[in-house]
Amino acid sequence: MDSITQAALGAAIGTAVMGRTRPVWQAALTGALIGTLPDLDVFIDKGDPIRDMVLHRAETHALFWQALVAPLIAGVLALVTRSRERFLRWWLMVVLGLFTHAILDGMTIYGTQLGLPFTDYPYGLGSIFIIDPLYTLPLLFGVILTLAIRSDRRYRWNIIGLVLSTLYAGWALAAQHHVTDLVKQTAEARHLPAENILVTPTPFNTVLWRIVLVDDTHYYEGFYSLFDRMNDPDRPIRFDAFDRGAEFDRKTHDFSEANMIRAFSKGFYTVSDDGKELRITDLRMGQHPNFVFSFVFAEHSSEPILPITPRQITTRMPFERGIDWLWHRIGGADIAPPR
Repeated sequence: MDSITQAALGAAIGTAVMGRTRPVWQAALTGALIGTLPDLDVFIDKGDPIRDMVLHRAETHALFWQALVAPLIAGVLALVTRSRERFLRWWLMVVLGLFTHAILDGMTIYGTQLGLPFTDYPYGLGSIFIIDPLYTLPLLFGVILTLAIRSDRRYRWNIIGLVLSTLYAGWALAAQHHVTDLVKQTAEARHLPAENILVTPTPFNTVLWRIVLVDDTHYYEGFYSLFDRMNDPDRPIRFDAFDRGAEFDRKTHDFSEANMIRAFSKGFYTVSDDGKELRITDLRMGQHPNFVFSFVFAEHSSEPILPITPRQITTRMPFERGIDWLWHRIGGADIAPPR
């Protein structure tokens, strides 16, 4: 999730755990810092853009390493705040702050290596978008009201914020499951294994869902709003088909940098050719033809195809055009996505 959301979640956790044992501002501020801490790995240069992507959300997001470092951080906090008698409470706050950060990241589609050092599998449920105001705002309002109100009952607002955000995350999982069941019934997906079907929310909501299907030669992109069948129960989910570059995919099957994307994306990738260079694109974040993570990794002005130092190429849809389409499509409008 974005840094504001992680800080808000951390602040809410800190306020809830520390309660009346520390000033509210201190508990909220410390919790926010703990909630942001795992993402500091983004400032570590890992060698090239592909490694920067794949190795983000690695050790700092692994539950094992978080559990090991938690008592050390808690000890420092207890010393700095001169509250050694509250060490166990600090420890619980740090553990929950770090764990909830990693688990929430695991609910996005990016890929979070929760199991290191035992497995580097990138967990990514894809049930919530990396920025979703309906998850974040209850946390922010809960913390702000707890800070602002001068009453013994002010802590309830923080709990209400935590409960509402948690319920929303649960709703997102349920909505994803519902849409996935609908997708599996379509002609395009019926013959595909479950691992070739991706259902993930579009930006800032859990009403409009983006669907990606992959086979050996093509990927298929479609959209489904929970309002789509209110007026027309038989309205189908429509898919557009796009070439995956199977020929160049085969020719570069042993290119290590491209293989990192192939594994990290769990097979949701495409290889494209502009006549001189090859690009590998993670299909999970963005929508055709605009994707967040696309990397030039080889050149082929002549045979053989040669690997080059990867560089990232990001294309973005014009904001106003994208928001206009998103808003109308969320409401169930039967309009094609901007291409």
